[in-house]
Amino acid sequence: MEYIESLRLFRTLVEVKNFRRAGEILGLSPSAVSRAIASLEDRLSSRLIHRSTRQFSLTEVAERFYDGCCRILDDLDCLEADAANHGRVPAGVLRLVAHTTATLTWLAPLVASFKRKHSNIALDITLTERPVDLTADGYDLGIVLPFMLATDLAVTRLLQRLPLVIVTTEAYLRTRSRPRHPMDLVDHMFVTVPPSMHKPIVTFRMEQETIAVPIKYEITSNNPVFNRGILLEGLGVGVLPVSFVEQDIQAGRLVRLLEEFEIADTAAEVRLAYSGRTLLPAKVRAFIDHAAEFLEGA
Repeated sequence: MEYIESLRLFRTLVEVKNFRRAGEILGLSPSAVSRAIASLEDRLSSRLIHRSTRQFSLTEVAERFYDGCCRILDDLDCLEADAANHGRVPAGVLRLVAHTTATLTWLAPLVASFKRKHSNIALDITLTERPVDLTADGYDLGIVLPFMLATDLAVTRLLQRLPLVIVTTEAYLRTRSRPRHPMDLVDHMFVTVPPSMHKPIVTFRMEQETIAVPIKYEITSNNPVFNRGILLEGLGVGVLPVSFVEQDIQAGRLVRLLEEFEIADTAAEVRLAYSGRTLLPAKVRAFIDHAAEFLEGA
């Protein structure tokens, strides 16, 4: 393996902290990764990785070497990009992860329009509603809700705000008094997301301040489709994107509560997330620009 590629492998290994995962990202077997690191250690005459069946840690030499390695690789990428900048056509495989429900109505048209514009780019798309680590999981980009980012190292760009509404059924309201003020919600039972995704509160903007109302719950899930189904069964109150329940409201299956109060919640922001490195591959930059333009015109 060429020296520069061994540096790229070392960088990836340090970032994901797993020989098998580093190999998957770079298309190498775990044994090939081990051999490459051993060869790099021989070249440097220094041990870089303390490894056993259960633990992975860097030596002091490796920590210093990693910082320099990143600078060299970033500088090299910048030099290559600068040299080819005017004639480079975005190409390759773009690995994208997206929140399933939040992007339900517009992800396919977005990807289709992007593909028609950039025929040299192949797309590998994963839909999920769990937290992700873009680097460790090998994604170029994420279209995510805030809770999905497992680390704070990614750069994010706001794509869309999802207006939220509080809804329930008439059947539920026959068992509880209808709330007239946000604080009345403390007496109601919610169907919501797990506390690991979002604190069990609903925040309202009132005049020049916000108030956070704690909520009770007995059923949680990470899937708004399931939560909507439980609400339709008459088992509680929910906070969901208005676009997701608009037809239910119009048909009378769900009713809105506290319409005169504004919900203020950053958890309803759909963001584009990507690596925070200075240089972005052409395929990544192309998708960022296209997604922003697509949703701005939507």
